[in-house]
Amino acid sequence: MAVDELQAIIQRCQILEEADFKGEDFNLFQVAGQKCLEDGYAAQLLEVIQNEKNKVIIKNMGWNLISPLVRCIFVYKKEDDKREHCLKILEKLAQLCNPKELFLGLLEQIEQTSGERVCQTVMLLLQPLQTVLLKLQNKKAYSVGVSLAMIMNQLTPLPVPYTKQQIQEDKLGLCQCCNAVVDFTKPFVNEVVKNMEKSSEYNDMELKEELLKFCMKSLKYPLLTAQLEELEGIDEHPFRHFAAEIIDILWDIKELIPLVFLHRKSKNPEWENQEFADIEQKNTADSLACLSYLMVVQHFGIDCFPMVFSPSYLLQCNMTNIEVLLKRTEESILSKGLDLFESCLLRMEDNSLLHQYLEFRDFINVPQDLVKVMTLCPIEHLRKKSLSILQLYINKFDTEGKHTLFRCLLKTSNHAGVEGYVIKNIKDQIHLSLTKACDNTWFIGHHLISLLDLVFLLPEGAETDLLQHSDRIMASLNLLRYLVIKDCESDNQTGVWTMIPRIEQNFLKPLHVGLNMSKAHYEAEIKNKKENKKEAQSPNTVCSVTVSGEKMPAMTTEMQLQVLHSALFTFDLIESVLARVEELIEVKIKAVMDEN
Repeated sequence: MAVDELQAIIQRCQILEEADFKGEDFNLFQVAGQKCLEDGYAAQLLEVIQNEKNKVIIKNMGWNLISPLVRCIFVYKKEDDKREHCLKILEKLAQLCNPKELFLGLLEQIEQTSGERVCQTVMLLLQPLQTVLLKLQNKKAYSVGVSLAMIMNQLTPLPVPYTKQQIQEDKLGLCQCCNAVVDFTKPFVNEVVKNMEKSSEYNDMELKEELLKFCMKSLKYPLLTAQLEELEGIDEHPFRHFAAEIIDILWDIKELIPLVFLHRKSKNPEWENQEFADIEQKNTADSLACLSYLMVVQHFGIDCFPMVFSPSYLLQCNMTNIEVLLKRTEESILSKGLDLFESCLLRMEDNSLLHQYLEFRDFINVPQDLVKVMTLCPIEHLRKKSLSILQLYINKFDTEGKHTLFRCLLKTSNHAGVEGYVIKNIKDQIHLSLTKACDNTWFIGHHLISLLDLVFLLPEGAETDLLQHSDRIMASLNLLRYLVIKDCESDNQTGVWTMIPRIEQNFLKPLHVGLNMSKAHYEAEIKNKKENKKEAQSPNTVCSVTVSGEKMPAMTTEMQLQVLHSALFTFDLIESVLARVEELIEVKIKAVMDEN
């Protein structure tokens, strides 16, 4: 019987000195103890462990029971008395065993767990692990750091619940586990705080650094990916609670403000491999971006937030973080970047952001990233939001800043829709300059001419794909029509009349040629399709179309004809506006000549 075998080993070891225990004794104790657990004699094993006479034996050999003990706890149901006995054994082992040996045994169990058991195992072992760590005298900080790193490494592969239903179900227990890990750190946070209060020159930074590393990892996972908006029907959102706890730890160890405003980083190892160094740098950037989002957008730790900074400085501090988030493609992360950018901009008054800020690299890179979201993101509501934020960003700059930003976007966006949108904004700024008694020299005269040179041209001359660039072309023609109507040649406030010969040479004439070529090409295509349709005697003949190397859904001949006719309609529209613009120019020039 398993209990008899265990008793025999115990009696043999009781008469031995601690130093006389042999490897064979350890093995026999482990096998007998494991058999007791597996055969359902957990109560008898608990009695052996609680017996004061066996204290020395348990101190040296008890840690060997951790692995079979964990297995049995998961086998028994919650209401089973045997499971309760196993949990009491685990608690007792944490009190009696050699801390160093038990620490390694507990970490080994956490490391070996996987899949659906990860959170269950971590939550089961957190309390005994905390008990053991608090008893350690040497290398406590190192051991706490190893424990937290091991736990986070095991949790990181798990998917983060995102929807309200997923958060409520918490299928793998991640929400519950994250908050349990924060509770696990509290005694160590209190220890650091107490030591910092004792001395303003707190030199033992190791434990503080390990806690900082844990917070940084927590910001990247799960908080960077998590849904952090308040959800109806959930009284205490687990990830919001977790975020608040992480912010509290950073505040308690006096690292919150340095991280947000000075981008203070934890002491990372010096990597010889550049690839590892790059990964570490990226992880740190992700964590800092998430921290800014928590404070600026979700207002976590707002009581700690200094209220002395100007909105423009706050934006400057966050532009790097915004850039990090906007470069991501995951909806949960990308939306955080847009929210952070919007929140920073909404704090500012229109026309208050000085043009000198555009000398900072981030102030140019971020709108370019925003353009990529507008044009490439497959999620419609994010595309729409990025467009509204771009307009918000434009509105905040002074007139010289707007002028510089427009030049940059026209040169870098490589998207006709975006270029058309920028040209419409240029028109609005010119209108303000002409109708308001304000000193706005950047959208009249020679400053405006340098901008219009970028507007009134076809990227590839007469051979430009007019269909692809139709948004830009229509916006340019509308702007030219507005300028010709609004600005008299005698006044020439905008300088457009000085440019007319150049505009005709670089824009209007090539556009005429391009329209003629494009219309002829598309009319020929329509004729061919109609002839082929008659020969095939079937209106539903299907053909495949390839765009940018990707095969598009099959199109019938009728569908192809609709597309071709739509293109012709676009060319007719451009041609009608072009004719109107040329007519207006001719009338204005003739009127001036007659007057002279």
